[in-house]
Amino acid sequence: MLEEAGEVLENMLKASCLPLGFIVFLPAVLLLVAPPLPAADAAHEFTVYRMQQYDLQGQPYGTRNAVLNTEARTIDADVLSRRCVLMRLLDFSYEQYQKALRQLAGAVVIILPRAMAAVPQDVIRQFMEIEPEMLAMETIVPVYFAVEDEALLSIYEQTQAASASQGSASAAEVLLHTATANGFQMVTSGVQSKALSDWLITSVEGRLTGLGGEDLPTIVIVAHYDAFGVAPWLSHGADSNGSGISVLLELARLFSRLYTYKRTHAAYNLLFFASGGGKFNYQGTKRWLEDNLDHTDSSLLQDNVAFVLCLDTVGRGNNLHLHVSKPPREGTLQHAFLRELEMVAAHQFPEVRFSMVHKKINLAEDILAWEHERFAIRRLPAFTLSHLESHRDGQRSSIMDVRSRVDSKTLTRNTRLIAEALTRVIYNLTEKGTPPDMPVFTEQMIQQEQLDSVMDWLTNQPRAAQLVDKDGTFLNTLEHYLSRYLKEVKQHHIKADKRDPEFVFYDQLKQVMNAYRVKPAIFDLLLAVCIGAYLGMAYTAVQHFDLLYKTGVLSLFVLRTPSEEHGVEFWGQTTDWGQAVAEPLAREMALRPSGAKPRLSRMLSSCWSERAAPASGPQLVALALEGYVSFLSQG
Repeated sequence: MLEEAGEVLENMLKASCLPLGFIVFLPAVLLLVAPPLPAADAAHEFTVYRMQQYDLQGQPYGTRNAVLNTEARTIDADVLSRRCVLMRLLDFSYEQYQKALRQLAGAVVIILPRAMAAVPQDVIRQFMEIEPEMLAMETIVPVYFAVEDEALLSIYEQTQAASASQGSASAAEVLLHTATANGFQMVTSGVQSKALSDWLITSVEGRLTGLGGEDLPTIVIVAHYDAFGVAPWLSHGADSNGSGISVLLELARLFSRLYTYKRTHAAYNLLFFASGGGKFNYQGTKRWLEDNLDHTDSSLLQDNVAFVLCLDTVGRGNNLHLHVSKPPREGTLQHAFLRELEMVAAHQFPEVRFSMVHKKINLAEDILAWEHERFAIRRLPAFTLSHLESHRDGQRSSIMDVRSRVDSKTLTRNTRLIAEALTRVIYNLTEKGTPPDMPVFTEQMIQQEQLDSVMDWLTNQPRAAQLVDKDGTFLNTLEHYLSRYLKEVKQHHIKADKRDPEFVFYDQLKQVMNAYRVKPAIFDLLLAVCIGAYLGMAYTAVQHFDLLYKTGVLSLFVLRTPSEEHGVEFWGQTTDWGQAVAEPLAREMALRPSGAKPRLSRMLSSCWSERAAPASGPQLVALALEGYVSFLSQG
């Protein structure tokens, strides 16, 4: 049967049947000339930043997974299980985030705007409130953040359209759209995260020694340099605590000038401490205090500490709050500093609303509220100066804390206010009769450009504790800056205890994600069904080729629709029925061996004589072809 079918097809091709050949080879031609899908459309590569993963005091926080290989969906989809849920920051809410976690999503990718400064303030405030809640709970779902670009936005829009189509009224429409729509497979290039062994948290200290005897009082000025947010690689910490470090560095520069000349060299030791690990329960300060108070015989902290001033978030607003664990007693130097702050704010900066906030230390909590509490626990008089009234304010731990959120004029004004109050205490200017409205530092001495350059440097890089390497450029630059103005500048390193670690950091915080354009699984199923149906039809056609050929052979000759009762359109010309039958048969006989022609003529004559008398034109053609088929079947 296969040989017979092959013989007929060979004869048809030899007859130069152009339309049939064109139809046979058309699919192959289309595949060759069709333009391939551009590489940028087939796959897109972009950088993603993973959510925090760390352990603090044995308690795990953040996401515990880093591997992602699943299909993308938006939050509008009905089914999110084992899908990568794409969300835009402008449409993000904590309820949607919880929905993805409840449905056991394969991953969550939050798309951030390229220009964070252009994000509406209500969106920023809302996300700042959500960040602590996201970190407060442990999750096994990988959570990533990505900065928006044109390709990523296009992926989100296409995925959103595919997800929205699932809500169509007709099940057939859903099936059709699902089969024809393009999907995206999101794949990360990294491996599962693992703990960073022997990671060091580094702090930097320096001092200015006072003029006089050995037992001089010491004023300690502290600010933590590290930043914190829901994603470490996006934590630039402009206000918290880039502003605090900027003020500390400026105070070091100002007092180094005063301590250069004997006439203005005060009888106070000034100890400057840029602490690390401030966002992780002030681990750098804790170990620094232990080393200086418990493991060293000679330390400025052991002698006569007048007070400790901690600087935290001082770059915004017209409020300044002095947070204390215990109100200072009258007659002490810390009370004198409080009074000087009130006087300077009232007389030189009347727009500033200054107040003291008293909050006792809650030792039942795992995380301390402010950095001065580390010193207060060791019975050192300390307080924190901040424009925030509560330590729970989301501005202290947010990736939204970018450079644009720090007002340069406000930062300069607050630096002058702190420097004025500190100078009046150190040199006892109030007792000497200096009017409270007389400034010690002019605007030329504390320049806004100087503070701006420091802030730009600080916010130009992420400063999460997991990313600040002891040999990195940031710490080296910070140490070099302090060395220009202070003496005995050195780094102080700590690492977690191996048996009972206070903190554990993890890697794989920055990865490359690939979005591959793919068809959904339903498309493969439908394609398999179509291929199976095609192969089944081909098998049936081969098995019953004789029947199909007899019923369809008329269409294989180049006959068109009859134009009149006694004519037919043949190769574009109208001829009578006899010529229409004779010409194709003559061509077929020419292809046969000479011995076969008489036998074919006898068969045609037999069919014609038996049933041709009452037949019409088309029936005559059918009878002639019937004889030809009999001839072929008999060899």
